Amino acid sequence: MTHLIRQSVTSEEIMDTSVHDTMRAALRRAKADTQLPVVFSGDYTGKTLTLNRFIGMRTDGLRNLGVSPGAGLGGRCAASGRPLFVSDYTTSEGISHDYVDVVREEGLRSMLAVPVLVNKTVRAVLYGAVREATNFGDSVRGALFAAAKDLGDELRVREEVERRAEQAEFLRADMKAEMAGADRETLRMLHSELRAIAAQISDPELRDRLTRAGAALVSVGRPDDPTAAATAPVAAPSPIALPTLTPREIDVLSQVALGCTNGEVAGQLALSAETVKAYLRSAATKLGTRTRMESVTRARLLGLLP
Repeated sequence: MTHLIRQSVTSEEIMDTSVHDTMRAALRRAKADTQLPVVFSGDYTGKTLTLNRFIGMRTDGLRNLGVSPGAGLGGRCAASGRPLFVSDYTTSEGISHDYVDVVREEGLRSMLAVPVLVNKTVRAVLYGAVREATNFGDSVRGALFAAAKDLGDELRVREEVERRAEQAEFLRADMKAEMAGADRETLRMLHSELRAIAAQISDPELRDRLTRAGAALVSVGRPDDPTAAATAPVAAPSPIALPTLTPREIDVLSQVALGCTNGEVAGQLALSAETVKAYLRSAATKLGTRTRMESVTRARLLGLLP
């Protein structure tokens, strides 16, 4: 029989705090949608499923329990990538009984386990359980399936945001002042993508990080660092104040800089075409330009776009 494994490292130490909060929020939604008395989840690394978030538990028997792939209900779910159900965990012949003692101690009987998939890879398992032998109805199963899918989609978006932010930070640190045209175009594409994604992220922490990463790209490859110039002492104030564009105006111009039409910009930024035109008009007024591309050129000269 497989021994019970207690993880010495907590979930908070393994996962980023914002991701942990996302998982907790998903668990609360699953509890509300399924109306089950007990819901819990575990993170899956491919080697171990660690149970670490709980609502409705009476004991600590399952806390930080490491479940081996293929063992018990959750281990089988993680290994197969398929939802699994038992009407009575303690007597079911369809699963191993490696963890039956701690499950019995908690008093759980019927249990449903659903994998959380991120890019077709199991990253976690969501559980729903009751303390009596029963069959879950379609509405309960559907609600838990939907919670697992929504969580997988949100984790996928977060990972993509992290990947792009890291790529931006790498480019800024690694690129030299002299850049080839292809490198500059890649930089501009990444800048516009970062801003477009940031504009649609509801999490303020992720949105701010993405916006900062995009802003940092503007100075890459320029002979003079605008941030350094801004902090250097000057003999006298400039007689002409530089125009200040709003974040949305920069978002729109960064898309225009890639050759996007107003309709394409609207689709990328989840705006209406009329709103895009309004931002272009206000940016042109501030920049003193007459056309879209003049606005892009002027914004680049001022260090507002890469």
